[in-house]
Amino acid sequence: MYFDHSATTKTDERVLRTFMEVSTNYFANPASLHAAGKQTEKLLERARKQLLDIIGTGLTEGVFTSGGTEANNLAIVGYVLANQHKGRHLITTVVEHPSVLRTFQYLEEQGFTVDYLQVDEEGRISLKELESTLRNDTIMVSIMHVNNEIGTIQPIEESARIIHIKSRAVLHSDCVQSFGKLLPAEFQDGPDLITVSAHKIYGVKGSGFLAFRKNVSLKPISFGGGQEAALRNGTVSVPHAAALAKAARLQAEEVDLEKFRQWKNELQQFFEEFDDCKVLAPSSSVPYILSVAFRNITGEVVVNFLQERDIIVSTSSACSSKNSDVSHVIEAIRLPKDFEKGVIRISFGKDQTINEIHQVMEAVRQLMQLLKRGIGK
Repeated sequence: MYFDHSATTKTDERVLRTFMEVSTNYFANPASLHAAGKQTEKLLERARKQLLDIIGTGLTEGVFTSGGTEANNLAIVGYVLANQHKGRHLITTVVEHPSVLRTFQYLEEQGFTVDYLQVDEEGRISLKELESTLRNDTIMVSIMHVNNEIGTIQPIEESARIIHIKSRAVLHSDCVQSFGKLLPAEFQDGPDLITVSAHKIYGVKGSGFLAFRKNVSLKPISFGGGQEAALRNGTVSVPHAAALAKAARLQAEEVDLEKFRQWKNELQQFFEEFDDCKVLAPSSSVPYILSVAFRNITGEVVVNFLQERDIIVSTSSACSSKNSDVSHVIEAIRLPKDFEKGVIRISFGKDQTINEIHQVMEAVRQLMQLLKRGIGK
């Protein structure tokens, strides 16, 4: 029973068929001038348009990448390098994914000034702090849409409105955890750049996409033959592009947030029965991620206990699960010390059943009974 869909998903067989069909029948280089190349290029551009149409929110340009990490790097470094003549002040949050945080740390090493917005106990930024942190020389703000560890939804539309009214900066949003679920969204005002990834929505690993507004200027962070408008050099993998578009179309048609919401509510009420459990971001998180902290026990103990019963969950983040330190997100929400090392994340997928939810509850009840008797710590 796999409850780690925020880390990655199993590739949908229909997406795999698209990948194989394109690999077999459209193998020509899309940059080639001959007919086979032109045919492949046409398929590539159709995939690009489909993704941009699904993302919406006024973003009309897009670049295919190897995943969310590369897309985040290109969005941030590419924009900052192209626009540093306008200013050298940047803003992000303390709870971003490492692919964003470490990119800003790199830019700090290059002489840029970065301010990091703090969050409340549910992981949400303060719009007042955002507004007060903006400066005349601020050129970029990066705020993730949904937190990958605790599922917090950030106020993206309100942030965009403040940024666009109060500054000349653009807003970048890492939407890897929201794409295909909360995104597309009907933003009246939204991000200027959005990054997404395939493998969170049953796509093929190694596929990502950066969407951005037409007036956004970027510099490449890799160099080569000028592919993807010279922004992402190297022969484009058209099978990955077509498969990502296919995964996005299927996800948009089939995602069932109401089902996830019902499951999460049931699990949340269950965990709240125990004094030694604390649900994280209970009122600010998405329906498909439930993070829970256990008192005076490590998350690894809980993960292993559930795994012995064929239930797969993760510690707070797959990107930091092999690191024994408390994650930066858990530190940022100021979780009590006796809970901070005991965080697990349960994330739902489309093929799960209510019976599996009940099996999680039964297994956790067994664990809590053992802990009450002093066994298993």
